[in-house]
Amino acid sequence: MSLRLFHDPGFEAPIGEHIMPIRKFHLVADALRDDARFEIIAPEPVEIADLARVHTPDYIEAVRTGEPRALAESQKFPWSPQLFPSVRLTNGGVFAAAATALERGASAALASGFHHAGANHGEGFCTFNGLVVALEKLRAQGRVGRAAVLDMDLHYGNGTASLAESRDWLFALSIYGNDYWENRPYRDVEIVRHPAGPNHAGAALPNGCRGDEMLAILERNLPRLLESRPDVLLYQAGADPLRDDPYSPLDLGHADLAARDRRVFEFAKSHGLPIAWVLAGGYTPDVSQVVAVHVNTAHACAEVFSDSASQAR
Repeated sequence: MSLRLFHDPGFEAPIGEHIMPIRKFHLVADALRDDARFEIIAPEPVEIADLARVHTPDYIEAVRTGEPRALAESQKFPWSPQLFPSVRLTNGGVFAAAATALERGASAALASGFHHAGANHGEGFCTFNGLVVALEKLRAQGRVGRAAVLDMDLHYGNGTASLAESRDWLFALSIYGNDYWENRPYRDVEIVRHPAGPNHAGAALPNGCRGDEMLAILERNLPRLLESRPDVLLYQAGADPLRDDPYSPLDLGHADLAARDRRVFEFAKSHGLPIAWVLAGGYTPDVSQVVAVHVNTAHACAEVFSDSASQAR
């Protein structure tokens, strides 16, 4: 049985020339479309009621209407009338992937998880926090009780952490190389690290971190994801830890990130933990480098779950 991936051309809002290569969503889909191991499906958009379980009415309305403009663009995207429909679709993709993982073991949304978005504003190219929106919708439907998020974007998932603080059913773990506070990245984790808090924790990757060290840190921290006995795991699979990324102080190549992904999928499979992953980060001027990281994530998932994806949960 094929691995279901969720994508829609409407994921891409018109943001013009921007450091965030939003076109990567369709580039990744195009790269995987002819691979028989994958089935690419268009998701349904989430409803305003789904967003409202996580975000404040004033913020939702600002993104919908563009006013006040500063709030509507707090995530550092230029506002347009297409922004609100696009983020409803991307959040719908995350939900569809999470729901499919519960049924089939693994799935993915070929969109970002938007892990910097908080309850009342956006940050860091993240409008609505699709990770928590998806999990709240699954809880509202009675399909999960507890959940975990593993965030391996280069940047700490501060928005998800802030939302986890008031949700004792959610545990968020970031393994990161840059901290992120108040819409600003901090490159040197020796100077600024994110403190742990209620229902969230982090493990910093030191400057110059190589693949073996990154995998050792991952291995030490993976068991923490099981402590709350989650029903589903969402995985933020970042492309920006790549050594060529302008934000990255790490020494990680494509093979290192592929090994990271494989280990995460092996862990989830070995513990019978449904996993849905999303694209995250990646700002190299050559967008093909970003696409290659995400395509490798898809290949790792297909290889690990090839024998079990057809087993309904």
